[in-house]
Amino acid sequence: TQSNYGNIMYDRRVVRGNTYAQHIIPTMAQPDPLETQRQQEIRRRAIARKRAREQLRSRTPEALQGRKHIDVQTELYLEELSDVIVATDIECQTDAFLDKPATPLFIPAKSGKDVETQIEEGELFDFDREVQPVLEVLVGKTIEQSLEEVMEEEELACLRAQQRAFEELRNNELAEVQRLQEQERRHSEEKERRIAQQKEVLKKERETAEKIAARAYTQQYLADLLPAVFTSLRSHGYFYDPVEKDIETDFFPWLMAEVNNSLDKRHTARELLDS
Repeated sequence: TQSNYGNIMYDRRVVRGNTYAQHIIPTMAQPDPLETQRQQEIRRRAIARKRAREQLRSRTPEALQGRKHIDVQTELYLEELSDVIVATDIECQTDAFLDKPATPLFIPAKSGKDVETQIEEGELFDFDREVQPVLEVLVGKTIEQSLEEVMEEEELACLRAQQRAFEELRNNELAEVQRLQEQERRHSEEKERRIAQQKEVLKKERETAEKIAARAYTQQYLADLLPAVFTSLRSHGYFYDPVEKDIETDFFPWLMAEVNNSLDKRHTARELLDS
């Protein structure tokens, strides 16, 4: 019997930790192939992700020719590196060993019988006769390849000519389209300008009509208003004759006062005569 040795710390049959809710695998149970495949797929994906992260991680570029990289401290506070490992050199002498001789070439043992024959010149191969089909094939292939290249060049020349004609036609069509677009744009601008002018004319005509109507209404309204205002002002004494006003305000009061004085004097004189 052959015994397999291993570390029992990695044996699935050894129970470690809490055993209350742990699934116990039977001793003779076979691992589930789907579970094994799933674990391998998970492990493969983890390795692929780790490899991708390592590739994406920025690394220090290689040193230039004649230079080399050295480790330096990049901390804020430098620290003296004083840990020195004590090393001791010890030597020993061994006996000299002779060089191993070269291994001789392997020569298999001879078997069978040696037989020889004589072949005269021209018995197996006639160059002039045998080279003719080869030359025919080479010349035919060369001529065929040359004809194909010439036909291809002619086809390319026709394609270039057709492409030039197509480009000229397309350029002419594009120029015509641009001309029509420019003409349409000018027509649109002229139309918009004419519409704006017509709107401005209509606006001015409407304003003129409104002003004329307002002027006519004002004249009609003032035709009756002015006589009424003048009559009202005249009736209230705002419009008067200066002479008449002077007579009414100064002369008539003075005249009445003098008449009253004269009457009073007469009355007084009569009373004196009567007494």
